[in-house]
Amino acid sequence: MLKIAHSAIYAHPLPEGHRFPMLKYELIPEQLMYEGSITENHLFVPKKCAATDILLTHAEGYFQRLLEQKLSASEQRVIGFPQSEQLTNRELIITQGTIDCALFALEHGCAMNVAGGTHHAFADRGEGFCLLNDMAVAANYLLHRDLAKKILIIDLDVHQGNGTAKLMENVDQVFTFSVHGKNNYPFRKEKSDLDIGLDDGANGAEYLDMLYSILPDLIERVQPDFVFYLAGVDVLATDKLGKFKLSIEDCKQRDKFVLDLVHKHQIPVTIALGGGYSPDIKDIVEAHCNTFRLALDLFD
Repeated sequence: MLKIAHSAIYAHPLPEGHRFPMLKYELIPEQLMYEGSITENHLFVPKKCAATDILLTHAEGYFQRLLEQKLSASEQRVIGFPQSEQLTNRELIITQGTIDCALFALEHGCAMNVAGGTHHAFADRGEGFCLLNDMAVAANYLLHRDLAKKILIIDLDVHQGNGTAKLMENVDQVFTFSVHGKNNYPFRKEKSDLDIGLDDGANGAEYLDMLYSILPDLIERVQPDFVFYLAGVDVLATDKLGKFKLSIEDCKQRDKFVLDLVHKHQIPVTIALGGGYSPDIKDIVEAHCNTFRLALDLFD
């Protein structure tokens, strides 16, 4: 059975004005349950990630400041959230959720985190709504325990995975692939192993043609034995921050292509949801639910 990491704490760590982007973490599993795509048996609640696992990736001084609520005002501004114990706990749970999903994926082929994809977090700082880099932590967890030899991180969020790129730049066992808006945040890009920066206004046809031409050859070249997939839906034309012009159907076809490909090659995959900032929450939830429906069809 495909396992899905979920916890109610994902939805409520922030002051009122910051909560809208968090609503999806409750609404996605509710919608999937309502329509009968999943049952309670698909869901599990992660615990908080252990310090020893965090410190395989993040600097000890930064992690201690997170735990002790000692981030400076400037650090909090760059992150975009006010610090709180609940917010730190949320990030620890999200990160453990991605580790747990990786372990489930090794056994069952695929697992999904309702949150995750916190790809702007660096070793010693947070950025862009990200405090800890869940996929980097989970990748290092697998490598440290010899559970994977070569990992491919496919980051299709509209924003470059700058934190992930920097964290993995000297890790030969991890290949980072990011498709993102060339002129979008972060305005200072890091160097992934493969970056594809697209112009503002990129539509579904050109986006999908690019992915179809690159990803199969990349998988053949890298030969990963594990994949992390960041399936951001901020590529939608309706997204406030995205600047791309993909429809919900385009986004669905993107996910179908990625998941069909890893399934064909029998590569375990962990999926995290990443960004989505359309003004109508229904657009965000539907696009994310499509990712789950496709994974359930293939792996459940």
